[in-house]
Amino acid sequence: MITVIPFSDLGRFENDWLDAHYHFSFADYRDSERMGLGPLRVWNDDTIRPHAGFSTHPHRDMEIITYVRSGAISHTDNLGNQGVTSAGDVQVMSAGTGIEHSEMNQEEDAATVFQIWIQTDQRGHEPRWDARRFPDQSVTGTLPVLASGRDGHGDALMIHQDAAVLGGRMEAGAEIAHTFTAGRGGYLVSVTGEVEINGVPAGPRDGVQIIGEESIGLRALSDTEVVLVDVVVDT
Repeated sequence: MITVIPFSDLGRFENDWLDAHYHFSFADYRDSERMGLGPLRVWNDDTIRPHAGFSTHPHRDMEIITYVRSGAISHTDNLGNQGVTSAGDVQVMSAGTGIEHSEMNQEEDAATVFQIWIQTDQRGHEPRWDARRFPDQSVTGTLPVLASGRDGHGDALMIHQDAAVLGGRMEAGAEIAHTFTAGRGGYLVSVTGEVEINGVPAGPRDGVQIIGEESIGLRALSDTEVVLVDVVVDT
């Protein structure tokens, strides 16, 4: 079953520096039917205004994947890691036994990001941070794996969970296929363009929940970037 959650129906929070849209229940936004998908607990669509951001705060036992859609985010943590994750980059922070970090937009323009939180497979992992480039070339056939805890994805950023985050740029008319093994499903978002998933249309930044499908055929109706999370789903 493919379920499209329109961008206009997502949870919403806004203050003087953050414009956030929540695909799942988060912070003060609660929807008993939108609590996550398997170990996928959070998918936030954030716009962070210039010279602002998330000041130092703690996490533990969570895999936090950040995909920067535009602008740049500066990361600092209490392990000594520092880095700038720019548009087209993906970063992973394994919170493990505990980490304190900040994610700030130190640029002159707004930054737009997806924050994706995946529950860790067990407590007590060593915390870590890493980053990689989002694929520059347009893709067809299959989506590149950006982060994964599954076997066979050796060049992807490592996460502590049987899950995979895939993504790529698609030109209008491009087609992608993805197969789900038994007991798995996915959540997909197209960043800027319209797409069809097994013939079901979805607009920019809509959420697409995929359960009970052996495979999907994804077609870009206009130029876009697509992010897909493949996880074991609760049945």
